[in-house]
Amino acid sequence: MDDYLFTANVDRCKNVQEATTYLEIFSYSDSQYNSVEEHPLTADEFDNYLHRRGAFAPPTLPQGVTQIAGLRLILQKNAKNPDTFAPHVISLKANEYKSMVEALDLPYRAIESTSAVGPFFWAAWDQDEQNPHLQIIFRKSDVRKKGLTRGWELLLSHDINNAITTGFCKGTASSDIVECIKHLKACGLQIGHPMLLPTIIFSHDVSFKTDIKQRDARDWLRRLEHAVSMRSEIEEKEGCRESRFSRVPFAGFMEEADSVPADPGGDRKSDGAVLGEATGGVKLQGLDSYAFTTLQRLDIQRSALYNIIAQKESKLNFKMAGEQRKLAHASKRDSAAMKTISLLGAIFLPGAYLASVFSMTFFNFQSDADPVLSGQFWIYWAFTIPITIMIVAGWFFWERRTELKYERQDRDLERGSEAMEKVIMAAMRRRTMSKASTWDTKKSE
Repeated sequence: MDDYLFTANVDRCKNVQEATTYLEIFSYSDSQYNSVEEHPLTADEFDNYLHRRGAFAPPTLPQGVTQIAGLRLILQKNAKNPDTFAPHVISLKANEYKSMVEALDLPYRAIESTSAVGPFFWAAWDQDEQNPHLQIIFRKSDVRKKGLTRGWELLLSHDINNAITTGFCKGTASSDIVECIKHLKACGLQIGHPMLLPTIIFSHDVSFKTDIKQRDARDWLRRLEHAVSMRSEIEEKEGCRESRFSRVPFAGFMEEADSVPADPGGDRKSDGAVLGEATGGVKLQGLDSYAFTTLQRLDIQRSALYNIIAQKESKLNFKMAGEQRKLAHASKRDSAAMKTISLLGAIFLPGAYLASVFSMTFFNFQSDADPVLSGQFWIYWAFTIPITIMIVAGWFFWERRTELKYERQDRDLERGSEAMEKVIMAAMRRRTMSKASTWDTKKSE
């Protein structure tokens, strides 16, 4: 069942190509025969390397010399394809990957771990009782940053009877695989231990680089806290750096030291490995506490930032409401003035109109013999009515165009207000969240 699922998963995976090399480290009872070799591995020699044929055949040893331990790895130390560590992607051809897993007794479950997020470790014995193998999967797949990842992958199979470890290892240029392989070559006498390479990789993950990253993160967080609290006058030298042991009681270290067993002579062990185990545990506890505290403080600053942005938005909305209130009052005053003018027009316009009509020559109020109203009075209406209709029609057309123009202006003004508000809020967020604005720019340069 496992082999069927393995074949089905490999067939549906996408293939990418990476530069491949091989690494062989062997130690013998006579140390002068010990060897460490790393060379490019071409496609035509891939199968020969898996089955140790041709140039990769085991060497003929003199009588009395035996092989103690060995390590045979297929390496891809500088993976460049951005999809190498994506889910359901393998960096070998499908037939090569299947041959490698079967010939080197690697775990079938490795293909199922390509979609694992973050660090992943798995180890188990295979089902071969005659020749048991310890199978190990150790990988890390970080999220992409600028299209790249710092992922690495390690598949191992340790032959208990022959003390030979075989496997497949790949990593990006930004990972520590290159440095780990360098240390692995220098530890040729310890290759009989199946956990040698995983231990080296783990030691790099908890090396001083992790401490520096934590300190840089805390330093950036402190700058952010100063910016959020408006304490820009605080200088960097005022902030004391926290030690990773500040959150781990010294008594805890002493308890671990006291737990080291004593030798038969009554003296405490002074072996460096034991001390490393004690300090390593304390270091991991310190890093965990340090990272947890940093996340808690960052969560507090995020809440503070949201509150500050909300306050800025409220102030902006309040200011806009004040401006709108001023415009409303100005419109009200203009409306009152227009009402006054309309009232005056209503009072004087009828009298002025009647005075202009009765002052025309169509009316004669001074002669009793002649009629008061002339028979040509129709001429006045013949011109007045058409002209009035034309003027009213022209006014109606002009008023309609003006209303459409005002509607367009109102829509543009509304869009402009929304765009301006977005720009202002984006500028506030950018200025608040910017690293450069959270500290003295001269020092950052």
